[in-house]
Amino acid sequence: MSEQPAPATQLSSGDPEPVADSTKVTWPGYDRFGTVQDILDQNKILITEINANHEAQTSEGLARNVILIRELNNNIRKVVEHYKELSASFQELGSDEDMLLLEQE
Repeated sequence: MSEQPAPATQLSSGDPEPVADSTKVTWPGYDRFGTVQDILDQNKILITEINANHEAQTSEGLARNVILIRELNNNIRKVVEHYKELSASFQELGSDEDMLLLEQE
């Protein structure tokens, strides 16, 4: 007798819980999302320290904030650059798919 798969668990909304797909989506530039997330996580830590230094109002903390804010600003520039490159990758992917569709016609 073959076993039946277990039914999907129900979420509070009544929808079945999503099943993880074993396929991995990849395309040129996909790995940049991980890099961007790492930078955003670092920014969260920087902002927390900046806020703590600001609340403490010590001269050392406020002086350190100058350095931290510069680092935060540089990180934001990096994120913007990565998103520009991701956008270009998407546009290139779209134009490649358009070319394939034109070739098939």
